[in-house]
Amino acid sequence: MTIDLNIARKRLTALRDKTQTDSALSKDSRKPVTLDQQSTGRLTRMDAMQQQAMAQAQERNRAATLVRIDQAMKLINDGEYGYCLSCGDEIAGKRLEIDPTATHCVKCIS
Repeated sequence: MTIDLNIARKRLTALRDKTQTDSALSKDSRKPVTLDQQSTGRLTRMDAMQQQAMAQAQERNRAATLVRIDQAMKLINDGEYGYCLSCGDEIAGKRLEIDPTATHCVKCIS
């Protein structure tokens, strides 16, 4: 299997752009919840706090995705992209199509 590194770079760049856009769009959702008891009831405040917590968890996932993208780009630059970090075997092309940040083959993550 030969991996087209230009396609991998494009996929990783597109994933980075989407992740950063999603982060910017959800910025307001992660802001602290104001607890104005005059204008909202207890359940509404609890819902707002739960939505804030979910938005913060999604942002942590996006941050982890950006780290994985940077790692994959480094592997491309080092000539090691597409090889399992555990066993050294090639990672299946379909796996890299689905997740261009994959660093382990299916056998090693099982």
